[in-house]
Amino acid sequence: MRRVLITALAVATLASVAVTATAVAAEEAQPAGTITWGACTDQTLINAGAECGYLPVPLDYSRPRGEQIQLALSRVKHKAPDARYQGVMFTIPGGPGGSGLLLATRGPRVPNHAGDAYDWVGFDPRGVGASKPALSCVPDYMDYHRPNYVPTTRQLEKTWLLRSKSYADACAEKNSLALLENMKTTDTVKDMESIREALGAEQLNFYGYSYGTYLGQVYGTLFPRHVRRMVLDSTVDPRNVWYQAFLNQDLASDVNLGIWFGWVASHDDVYHLGKTQAAVKQVFDTQLKKLAAAPAGGYIGPAEFLDVFLQASYRQLNWTLLGDALTKFVKGDWQTMKGLFESFGGRGDDNGYAVYLAVVCTDVKLPPSWQQWKRDNWRTHEKAPYFTWQNAWYNAPCRSWHAKPGKPVKVDGSKVPSVLMIGETLDAATPYEGSLEVRSRFPGARLIGEPGGTSHAITPRGNACVDSRIADYLATGALPERKPGRMADVECAPLPLPVPA
Repeated sequence: MRRVLITALAVATLASVAVTATAVAAEEAQPAGTITWGACTDQTLINAGAECGYLPVPLDYSRPRGEQIQLALSRVKHKAPDARYQGVMFTIPGGPGGSGLLLATRGPRVPNHAGDAYDWVGFDPRGVGASKPALSCVPDYMDYHRPNYVPTTRQLEKTWLLRSKSYADACAEKNSLALLENMKTTDTVKDMESIREALGAEQLNFYGYSYGTYLGQVYGTLFPRHVRRMVLDSTVDPRNVWYQAFLNQDLASDVNLGIWFGWVASHDDVYHLGKTQAAVKQVFDTQLKKLAAAPAGGYIGPAEFLDVFLQASYRQLNWTLLGDALTKFVKGDWQTMKGLFESFGGRGDDNGYAVYLAVVCTDVKLPPSWQQWKRDNWRTHEKAPYFTWQNAWYNAPCRSWHAKPGKPVKVDGSKVPSVLMIGETLDAATPYEGSLEVRSRFPGARLIGEPGGTSHAITPRGNACVDSRIADYLATGALPERKPGRMADVECAPLPLPVPA
């Protein structure tokens, strides 16, 4: 799931899957149902030998001959001999709002050349990135000089309520209502089926991350006979779309920030921020209080500060970067923090955020009562004071969203033949209980659990215990033996904690 950032969608240290709108060269609209592949313009895709193209699909699937939109696609063809070809590996990005074009380059990361037997296909979901049209509402909405997230005064609360409503209004003003009405998860799943048909594949293999796992669940529910193999990394809990998911994320994110405080303390010889978790926390809290009084350098206030450190809860790959930044910040270097904020947040481009809202605000009807939001978030804030209100205001435009909400598909994986799932037990963005729930709904699923891991959606990333099983599954379809009960089928230790230089 995507939050103030994110998903991770930003810089190389985030294992970025984002790509600019210039990634696709073949821009002409093609006859419905066909893809004309051409050259890519993104250097990463070029280096991987990828080809790029567009597929026209219906804006509204209830009117298949009506207005068409364009989906941007990328493909890296199989490198193994044709006799070993295993079909299309369709990659599904996170978000909602994440670009997936660069995911087509993931094949070589799978050990033992197990990815070589597949055509790896990436795409920008409708409204995202290079797909046309791409959503945008208020490009500088996440820019500097935002109010403190925690509405400790009536004026702060009123400011954020007006601000979130103005964003929803701008989305309706700048984008067609027809597009906003057709941005649901089910619309993207129908796009995935259109892509399958255009590729001429009887079945697809899937590799989905974060929100992409929810797309995979819904696709497997609606089109199970077209699923061959499916890998789901960091799985969304279908019971919680989306309001309860927000609150669950808040609690888990604060837990992980606390774990990071403890890690920083364990390297006090490097960071000099305190030798205990409590001491580092006190330093962190002191900086927040100072920023509430006066933004550092005129740019970094409490909102920007928390946006940066949300990344500590997402990926341990970022821990050393953030530890260094906090040490410098305490010493008066706010410029480093400013650079991280701009890298993580994608300053000046709200495409991912606009798509995120367009999906979560219409997948299901969220509580309309501000009193309920207020009550639930203050209750959660008592246990998770850092990120609760950040997340609340991130999602608050849904209360004023102009497109009508639908009803989510009841996820049923009983007809999907096989799924390999990976989940770290302290994943904050998609808490581990979601992996256990989806495993229970997919009898053909097996779950690799990583006890104590706090990272989100990073495979394959050099963890031999995990990656070798992914490779075996892609090569032969082999899965671990399924254990009885609500538990992982096999456990792997997460990657070792980073060691600062």
